[in-house]
Amino acid sequence: MKLKISLIMLFCVALTVNAQNSDRNWQKLFNGIDLSGWEVPENNQWWTVHNGVLKGSNDGELKGSILWTKKDYKNFIIQLDFKYGEGIVDSGVFLRSVNEQIQLGISGKYKRDMTCSPYIGSKSDYPVEAKGIKELLKTKDWNSLKIRANGSVYTVWLNGENVLNYDSDTAIEKGPIGLQVHPNKEMTIEFRNILCAELH
Repeated sequence: MKLKISLIMLFCVALTVNAQNSDRNWQKLFNGIDLSGWEVPENNQWWTVHNGVLKGSNDGELKGSILWTKKDYKNFIIQLDFKYGEGIVDSGVFLRSVNEQIQLGISGKYKRDMTCSPYIGSKSDYPVEAKGIKELLKTKDWNSLKIRANGSVYTVWLNGENVLNYDSDTAIEKGPIGLQVHPNKEMTIEFRNILCAELH
């Protein structure tokens, strides 16, 4: 009897979560065809689109690039799939400014994978480290990433598991979302299914 009640409760929770997700007004940040909606860098050598995948690759001079959305966002959830490519992958998702980033790949400072940890540029450091990444991260396959930026609080999920809750004292109120190819790195990274829902 207890097992039956527990299963019913679990089913109800799942329905509630699905309803909350379906209620969100998800918008495609990446249409899978071209870079519409993004501020494409001048003389773009970094960002290409092929078969629904956005690929970031460093240029010959390793200058690096950040691909910014044209639109600014206040409170939002972004979800996407990412896959490591060649070289030493050092990338991330910028949240409203160049100073607030959720890392993807190898930290240049710590020389190890700090995926899902917040890198705060004004502090030149990672104030906290995401948990359980070693067990969850697929280094040769697609991973799902979800980031909620609600005010100054960043919550991150990797492959469906909550790995980070961080309250940033340097967060700004509104700004664009960015994807990075880090300078001075021979690297590639791929993204797909990039969606965003604004929170009200």
